[in-house]
Amino acid sequence: MSTARFVDQTGNPAPSIDLWPALIVSKEEIAAEVQRLAAVPAPPNGRRSALIVHPRAQPPGLGLAPGIRVSVDVLLPGERTQPIRHNSTQVVFCIAGSGYAVVSGKRIAFAPYDVWNTPSMSTYWHVNDGDALQVRLTYSNAALLETMNVHIVDDHPPESGAPAIEECSDDTTRHNPFGTFQLTDDGAFLMPYEQLINPSVVESKPLHWPWARVKAHLDELEGLGKSYVGRRLYLLFNPATGRTNGTTQSFFATMTIRPPRIVDRPHRHTSAAINYFFSGSGRSVVEGRTYEWKAGDLMLSAPGWGVHNHASHDEPVYELTIQDSPLNIAMESLLWQEDLKRPPAVLGAQAGFETNRKPHRRS
Repeated sequence: MSTARFVDQTGNPAPSIDLWPALIVSKEEIAAEVQRLAAVPAPPNGRRSALIVHPRAQPPGLGLAPGIRVSVDVLLPGERTQPIRHNSTQVVFCIAGSGYAVVSGKRIAFAPYDVWNTPSMSTYWHVNDGDALQVRLTYSNAALLETMNVHIVDDHPPESGAPAIEECSDDTTRHNPFGTFQLTDDGAFLMPYEQLINPSVVESKPLHWPWARVKAHLDELEGLGKSYVGRRLYLLFNPATGRTNGTTQSFFATMTIRPPRIVDRPHRHTSAAINYFFSGSGRSVVEGRTYEWKAGDLMLSAPGWGVHNHASHDEPVYELTIQDSPLNIAMESLLWQEDLKRPPAVLGAQAGFETNRKPHRRS
């Protein structure tokens, strides 16, 4: 029988944050692992995959950041994976080859630098119908769910993938007659069980952001000039995430262009950031240490609350950035300090930051 223990914290100061150090996984390291995966016999489930794990990570949550799992996934020409589903969500990024994914019955044909999402409990599989090796980077919140001991994986789901949803009953004996109602003048409410276990449904769909179409809009941001104080990027926005500004409910994915010799202002945020640079080269300064990177490198570029900034060298840089900002907004924990001379804000609960560019809506 397990017995709880008491840990006396009387008068103790709050522990300091022990940041995981930034690190770069080089293009050459990734290429070597891709070739190793390509050379092993195809497993029964078809999934040739390896986790990219930070040296500080400990089981069960093996992530490149504490809440972000990253894997490199490989398919040879003519291969496919078997269907699978799980309650973790994913952002998937093709870095080589081509093929298609089937997610909740939707066929997504992809090419290099395309991005798509996999919603929770959506049955999916991948196919390489091209002539070249297919390589994907997959970012998921599985590391966090495994740490919570609630990562549920179904290795043999029906290919339709959509779990059955019970119809709401009109039987009045199954419903609380009082509903949700206000308790106090300052806005505290009471909600009955029937509504607690049946929250409003927001449909979560698989979406696809083709690089060829994203790049056309991204390149327009180069014309903002050196006087622009923001970052030249677009969020790959999933409307299902609403106010948390996400690609999934846990992560945002942004595509960034850095014109030559552009230096960002130092800033920090409690969300972790992982960058994949697929064109150009540059440097990042994280907690006072300088890291040089090039196209094909993957970088944990912002451990939570670490001061950092990035700079491009003599050619444009394109990069995909994954951050767990939506999760932190939902938890009311996303501290963001855009200017180190000014106080941080709790994004989503307080007013955020402005750039020197006027808001613009496309017609």
